[in-house]
Amino acid sequence: MPVVLIGAPGAGKTTVGRRVARAMGVPFTDTDRAVVDAHGSIADIFRDHGEPRFREIEREEVARALAGGGVVSLGGGAVLDPATRADLATSDVVLLTVSEAAVRARIRGDDRPLVDGLESWRRIVAAREELYRSLADLTIDTSDRPLARIAREIERFARERQP
Repeated sequence: MPVVLIGAPGAGKTTVGRRVARAMGVPFTDTDRAVVDAHGSIADIFRDHGEPRFREIEREEVARALAGGGVVSLGGGAVLDPATRADLATSDVVLLTVSEAAVRARIRGDDRPLVDGLESWRRIVAAREELYRSLADLTIDTSDRPLARIAREIERFARERQP
């Protein structure tokens, strides 16, 4: 059963996911990275083909990643897809949250098509927060805790839930 990290942009899904996968000795997949590797820049996909096409591509990569198991970091909007939400029912889902103060430095200068600053980040969080929480088996704030501690907590959670 995969361990899936969800949450808003800048919450640390990729960074934490790599650490958890390493600690557990399992593969790690970042679905945003998989999209980029297979199709090019996410910003370019948005610009050239629009968000609906990006979401189709993202869904394909999410399905592939979940089928592969291990630790999977989903792009912030991947949970908007009903098929992805259905797939998450058979995964251990960890919601990573982050405070506005902490995310300010994390999103500065990023190439995120839907996040061009703190105001757009706030809108995304407000729109998705209830959905994120409804999918989560565990919620961890990444604002100011050591990454090693966060990774250990997720690893312990995942190991306890394994058959």
